[in-house]
Formats: sequence, C-alpha cells, structure tokens
Amino acid sequence: MEHLIAPSVLAADFGNLKNDLSMINLSNADWLHVDIMDGRFVPNISFGMAIVKRMNELCEKPLDVHLMIVEPEKYIEEFRAAGADVITVHYEACPHIHRTLQQIKASGAKAGIALNPGTPVSAVSDLIEDADLFCLMSVNPGFGGQKFIYQTLPKVRQLKSMIDEKNSQTVIEIDGGVGLQNAEELLKAGARVLVAGSAVFKAEDPLDVISRMKSIGKDTLIA
Repeated sequence: MEHLIAPSVLAADFGNLKNDLSMINLSNADWLHVDIMDGRFVPNISFGMAIVKRMNELCEKPLDVHLMIVEPEKYIEEFRAAGADVITVHYEACPHIHRTLQQIKASGAKAGIALNPGTPVSAVSDLIEDADLFCLMSVNPGFGGQKFIYQTLPKVRQLKSMIDEKNSQTVIEIDGGVGLQNAEELLKAGARVLVAGSAVFKAEDPLDVISRMKSIGKDTLIA
C-alpha cells in the first residue's frame, strides 16, 4: 500500500492561506490535515467549521480533520458538511467510542481514532475492526513544531502487529514532529499516513519536501 502525505495546515501562513493551499494543490500531497482545537481538551484554540469550509473550497485534496476537542460527537455532522473526508476523534475524549465511530461512518466520512503519547495502543485492541485509521500522536497535542517522541516507534510496530492479526485494512497515521529525518523509519515500522506541519510549510521548498517524503521507500515498502 502506497503511503500518504498529509501536510498539517496548522503550520501554514494564515495571512497567505490561499497561496499555501494552492501550493498543496500543486504538490504530491494526498490529504490536508486540519487540527481542530477547543482550548479544553488541548491548551490551544485553532478554528471551527467556517474556516474548514473555506479550506475545502480552496483545497483540492481530501480534508483529514482531527478533532482535538471534548464532546466531538456534537460536531461530527457539521464538520462533515464543512468538507471533512476523514474525521478523527480522540480515544481519551470519547466515553462511547464505538457509538462515535458509527456516527462518523454514518455521516459518510472515514472514521479515525487518535491516541495521545501516554495512551498505550493496547487500549484500542477491541477497536481495530471499527476504525479506518489510527492516529498515533508523536508529540503532546495542542501545538505545532514540537520534537518527535521516539517511543512512538515501538507503539507503531505493536499496533501494526495488532492490525495484521485481525487482517484489517486499517491504516496508521503519525502526527507530530514528522519530517525527512524520521519518515522512512516510521514507514518501515508500519505507518502509512505521515502528517507533516513545520517540515513542509516552514521549508524553503515545500514542494520538494513533500515530493521527497512521498518517494521514500517506494521500492521497498510491503503492501
């Protein structure tokens, strides 16, 4: 299975958002990753449905919307209507996670579960067949530009083994501190979606960075 690159718009220049999204349209990126923060589940606040809708109008790539919020079930249909193609909620924020995943799928979006760095992947062992995607946070969520937590790598390997045991098509996404310095190692461990924020939008040549990340391991990855 070919891996996907999902630049994180949180690192974009919001004074020139149209230009940055035009760049993404021209790039080899597969998705646009959109972090929604409420100032409660995480200490930062980002943006809501109106901005996501505008991003959807400007961006030709599918929107990978990551809800870093409490009570995400209240807003799933609204984010889907705004243009979300993938909706990921946090395991830690959903007391009725099965129901929330069903709600996301019923909206027509792909359903993802995100795990904070301190949450073991064993917590989702019974959810492998219910989610389309597992997003492993490789930084503590809430702010861009943080350093990658290398303990994420054994978690990727463990989760990939769990997925393989169930013969599931679920994919693993890595979010936080991802760049050319660790992309290949993450892909070899079993990741298939790489979220890159600062590594892309703060680069001198974002198109080149995306292209290089997309081409990593193409001849060696196992489907």
